[in-house]
Amino acid sequence: MSRMTPFTSPMLLGFDAMEKTLERIAKSNDGYPPYNIERLHSDGAGAPERLRITLAVAGFSEDELEITTEENQLIIRGRQIENGERDFLYRGIAARQFQRLFVLADGMQVLGAHLKNGLLAVDLVRPEPERMVKKINISVPD
Repeated sequence: MSRMTPFTSPMLLGFDAMEKTLERIAKSNDGYPPYNIERLHSDGAGAPERLRITLAVAGFSEDELEITTEENQLIIRGRQIENGERDFLYRGIAARQFQRLFVLADGMQVLGAHLKNGLLAVDLVRPEPERMVKKINISVPD
């Protein structure tokens, strides 16, 4: 007997990649670093929806952080560089690596990112999609 998922419906065609992405996200959710996602209020009527993802990345410099988009995913990575010259009597703050993955809806765009006071903010916008209706011609073979 095969496993039934929401994406196995015959009405949902081509969503198998989305299902794999959701499974990968569910497996890699360790809670570090903590983050917020907020909706930013628009300046005027008809302005596209804007979102901000804020990650707590205290101890990371700009050079140790990387933000990329790959297909429909926003990937934020942090790699602290170990400084071997230090002699710790006690070490309670570990140099830690992380990778946070956010799946973006079609049309979502990254506006930019900034680092301030140990918080990395990534701004996103979702422009209104264009309504597109396309008529498909039916051909009849001879």
